[in-house]
Amino acid sequence: MCSPLPRVLRAAIRKLHPNEKGRFPSIRRSGCAAVLAALCLAGLETPLSAAPGGHDMYLCASVNRDYIVGAKLVTFSGLYRRTDAGTYEHFGVNYPQIFSISFDPRDRRVFYTATINGCVQTTDGGDSWRISTSWDMTEPKDVCVDVNSPDDVYLALPDGIAVSNDRGATWVRREKGLPARGKYTQTIKVDRTKAGRVLAGCESGIYLTDNGAGKWRRVHVTETTVTEIQQSPHDPKLWLAATQVDGVLISRDGGRSWSRINGLSNENAWYSVAFDPTNAARWAVCGWKYGILTTEDAGKSWTVRNQGLDSVDGAFRVSVDPDNGRLYFNIWRRGLYASDDFGRTWRFDGIDGGTVYNFEYVAKGAKK
Repeated sequence: MCSPLPRVLRAAIRKLHPNEKGRFPSIRRSGCAAVLAALCLAGLETPLSAAPGGHDMYLCASVNRDYIVGAKLVTFSGLYRRTDAGTYEHFGVNYPQIFSISFDPRDRRVFYTATINGCVQTTDGGDSWRISTSWDMTEPKDVCVDVNSPDDVYLALPDGIAVSNDRGATWVRREKGLPARGKYTQTIKVDRTKAGRVLAGCESGIYLTDNGAGKWRRVHVTETTVTEIQQSPHDPKLWLAATQVDGVLISRDGGRSWSRINGLSNENAWYSVAFDPTNAARWAVCGWKYGILTTEDAGKSWTVRNQGLDSVDGAFRVSVDPDNGRLYFNIWRRGLYASDDFGRTWRFDGIDGGTVYNFEYVAKGAKK
């Protein structure tokens, strides 16, 4: 017999099992299997920093600073994970360009990567792989699993957006509402609070769908590409976006409207934004010519944190460890730097000569 369920768990079960009419079966009919699934889902709604046991850190990176096309590969590129000793180990295929990774929250052995050849995915933790997209869906820049509907996966393509509703078995283009020109998509993120609510960063602006890409609408116009979008781990209505010439954008209403953050220039491109999961007031941004800047008062003031770095030309990616607030910073083809005081001091941390395209953190408790 199952014991009475807390309200949050009952809500999670209802999210998990809509029927064909969009209604939800009773908890009694769902049974204990649904309870277990709901427990898993409830865990997904836990803030990153609160995950018991901490997180495993994954990187999508290329290490090819001196590589000449056609020469034998002597370095490892593709996927790396941080070991308990703090080093980075390569795993999976030695793949020249993997841009992004996204895990199935029900089973971390199942994950999807955006690569130069399309979506490449595995169901056994990286022992075997297959390209799941067709010849006309290549060079995706981002991939994102919907944590509230994990069979659904979204792919950012150079010429639009593709969606899979069956764990990557098949893909279809879902571009209604995107413009005929200007639908190059660099980044795509699913709102963790609602299944089918997705934000896409394209070369003509930010687009939003509330129905699983059934229809997109432009919520902000940009002159050129939106390079990254992130949702706050503390406030799901707070989002940041980096752009090439439109500055750094902020939304406080769940992505429905956006404005430029004062105090951050738009003369050069911004490439990455990050929230600190351990401190709601700490954010970081970086751009090719700017280096890295941080705020510790939720965007009211910003400080350049380049001291101790030889050069910041090529500043490309930032991320914050959800377990300890450690700030990571990648410079194009120069590897990874880390700071334990949010940018005041830096140390080289690994991936020598490498470019990090993306970071991903997976709760250790999510191991199958």
